Order: sequence, then C-alpha cells, then structure tokens
Amino acid sequence: MKDFFSVIFRNLIGFDMIIFIVAIINGVFYHFTKRAADELYRKMHLTVFVPGSAQSQEDAQRALSELRETEVVRMRDLMGRLYSVFVNLTGIFPLLGILGTVSSLLTLVKDMTDVEGSFYGALTSTFWGLVFAISFKLLDGFISAKIEDNEKTVALYLARNGKEN
Repeated sequence: MKDFFSVIFRNLIGFDMIIFIVAIINGVFYHFTKRAADELYRKMHLTVFVPGSAQSQEDAQRALSELRETEVVRMRDLMGRLYSVFVNLTGIFPLLGILGTVSSLLTLVKDMTDVEGSFYGALTSTFWGLVFAISFKLLDGFISAKIEDNEKTVALYLARNGKEN
C-alpha cells in the first residue's frame, strides 16, 4: 500500500501535474467566459426583448439608443473567443490522459522492474484526464445555452438595427 501512494504522489508531481495545470487554466477561461456571457446577457436581454407596457418600451428604447453596435460586437467576439478556448481545452483532457498513460507505460520498455508502479501511474493519468473532461463538459452544458442565447440576441439586435453581422 505504501508503494501505491508513493506512485500516486510521484505521478502527481510528474505528468499528472500537467493535467492539473491545464485544468486550472481551463477553469480560469471558464470563469472569464461565464462573466463575459453574463455581462452581454444583462446588457442585451431586456433591450431586445421588450415587455408589453408602454413604460418598459420607453425604457428599452432609451437603453437601445445608448447601446453601441461596436460595443455589442466587441462583447460578442470576446465571449466567442473565450468560449472557443474553453471548449478546445476541455476537448484535450482525454488526450492528456492517454498521453500520460502512454508515457507511463513507455517506462516499462526501459525498466521492467517497476511494472506495478508504471501501471498505477498510467491509470492515474487516465483517471485525471477523464475526471476533468467530464467535469468541464458538465460546466460547458451550463454555459453553452447562454452563449447560444447571446448569439441569437446579438443577431436579432443587429438585424433590427439594419446592421450586418
């Protein structure tokens, strides 16, 4: 059992550390993507979708006149770039797990004395790659609906104002 924990610790300061660093970076991109999506949503939602009363329509018209196309497009583009990086980083976690597995098993070719340690190391890389892939895919499910809603809202705003996407 002592060897098991030493192998896990050795892998945590080895290849698995790369997986954790990429996970932290992806978490930061998720945070900024969510913040950008929420900001665009707050700015656009009540401006484009106006409730029925005359007062709320006047408020919406005032907010619409203050809204600048360049700012909206800039916010949409920033949100899109952040989301693209987040989604692409999320997609590489299974690959990082496989890469960690292969690199751990390649040590077997060089040194057949630590078969058990190399095998445990290979499993931890696969495990962490899958854990982070699943976790970030779940977070993607929460944010992707707002991203799509924002894209449609901005397109509707640009169409209503006679501007091209």
